[in-house]
Amino acid sequence: MQPKNSVVHLPVYQPGKSVDEVKRELGLDRIIKLASNENPFGSSKQAKQAILQEVNNMSIYPDGAAQALTDAVAAHLDVERKQLIFGAGSDEIILMICRAYLVPGDEIVIADQTFPQYKHNAEIEGAVTIEVPLKDGAHDLDAMLAAVNDRTKIVWICNPNNPTGTIVSADELDQFIARIPAHVMVVLDEAYCEYVTDPNFRDALELVRRYSNVVSLRTFSKIYGLASLRIGYGIGHPDVIHTINQVREPFNTTRFAQAAALAAVQDQAFIEDCRQKNAAGIQYVQQQFARMNLDSFPAHGNFIMVDVGFSAIEVFNALLRRGIITRAGHSKYPQHIRITIGSQEENEAMVQALEEALEEVKVTK
Repeated sequence: MQPKNSVVHLPVYQPGKSVDEVKRELGLDRIIKLASNENPFGSSKQAKQAILQEVNNMSIYPDGAAQALTDAVAAHLDVERKQLIFGAGSDEIILMICRAYLVPGDEIVIADQTFPQYKHNAEIEGAVTIEVPLKDGAHDLDAMLAAVNDRTKIVWICNPNNPTGTIVSADELDQFIARIPAHVMVVLDEAYCEYVTDPNFRDALELVRRYSNVVSLRTFSKIYGLASLRIGYGIGHPDVIHTINQVREPFNTTRFAQAAALAAVQDQAFIEDCRQKNAAGIQYVQQQFARMNLDSFPAHGNFIMVDVGFSAIEVFNALLRRGIITRAGHSKYPQHIRITIGSQEENEAMVQALEEALEEVKVTK
């Protein structure tokens, strides 16, 4: 059997190493996973209770339209219900946008080091990906605008950017979108936006209201702590959301995910607590990196990308032997590792392990 030509060359997504995997491989009892930008503080107690209440409904299909969750999120964000679409994580919204809008020969524009699923899903549809180098770890919007042409269908901007953690300011976005042709969709992936405390940042809601070609992506996997349930959403013009809905699979989000997300969005006290703890964690880690003379990108999500001065893979492995899972293998940044901000205890353990790992790698040179 012959698969699609646009699929045969695609890499399979490689998630970070799991805790159980590392325990088996290295025989370690204690592992700290700082690789997948999960919330170290868990999830809202209300969300956990909502899941328990759904146990007796396991045999019943979920609400395909996620109506109760739609109502809650619409009220929370002050948008219309018909501006929302839910998926199995924001990853599925990316897939649906590509399925709904891209045909062979279309082009998308992305940064050359960003979330890989933009390119992955575009190539499945036979579209061409134009990659624009980051500038000091951040999106170079002028260069991205220059890459737009009559074949461009979508520009993807991850804000904050994964893996570098940098942001595009509100003024920069305003100026960029005002100059983008109306036939080009601008997707602002805001998976980490709830973590941002920088006053120069503004989420995309105002832009979504002003421009029919702007779509925002959000997720419950990060600050809401519901990663295992796989639920995220998109916000856009009603006509755009309707088109994306036309390719959505039926019952694509589960009863458990909908119930937990509904409870989680109503517990903003938990979200604020996580935001403040994360900001304190970033400050601590940045101070420690400065003490160690390590350069890092400005961190605005719940992770930080640091130049370790040696092969990132070697440092990653040295950390792994000490029970710390991080993320390496970023092609444009071969000496950088991405580290999730953990609890204070986890951050302190990471710093100690990193100092030991760097000394170990240094000795071998």
